[in-house]
Amino acid sequence: MSSFSLQKLFKFALFSVVFISMATLAIASFQFRVGGEGGWTKPTGNESETYNEWASRNRFHVGDFLYFKYSNDSVLVVNHTSYTNCSVSNPILKFKDGDTVFEFDRYGFFYFISGERGHCKAGQKLIIRVIVHPAMSSPQPAQSPMEDGGSNDDGDGWDSIWGPPPHNSTIKQAVASYFMTALGGMLVIMYLLM
Repeated sequence: MSSFSLQKLFKFALFSVVFISMATLAIASFQFRVGGEGGWTKPTGNESETYNEWASRNRFHVGDFLYFKYSNDSVLVVNHTSYTNCSVSNPILKFKDGDTVFEFDRYGFFYFISGERGHCKAGQKLIIRVIVHPAMSSPQPAQSPMEDGGSNDDGDGWDSIWGPPPHNSTIKQAVASYFMTALGGMLVIMYLLM
């Protein structure tokens, strides 16, 4: 085989690995639909679980997304105090487009409430704990959801967050994407050294 053909074959293999690596990275994150088919709505009391019970069954990572579908409502990203008091006066972020996609850009706790009067007190609120992928390291632990050291259960089922990992974890996808990225990087370096 000539060196020209071998070089073409190597370039094709390199392109293939880089493409697969990028595709793997694209699927490493996961989009969660808040409220399922019902979307982000004021609870009526007939729901099978609260928003926080749903959240405790899922595993959220940096890079994952929440999708809020709603009408005549809003989504507020708030701090712990505003979450606890259902205070809509000083949100960190406010969304009211009806189709909100929120990306987790850090690990720790995120607090969401409805911006409509009375909805939060009726249970339209959500705490999400975003964890660090095992392949990533961080010098600081995530902040506790309870600033006052009280009970973790406000009657909304959030006390189960510290239980075993749920079944729909995205950890395996993330590890595969890191592996493929490293492999692609090694092939690029080998190509440059040839």
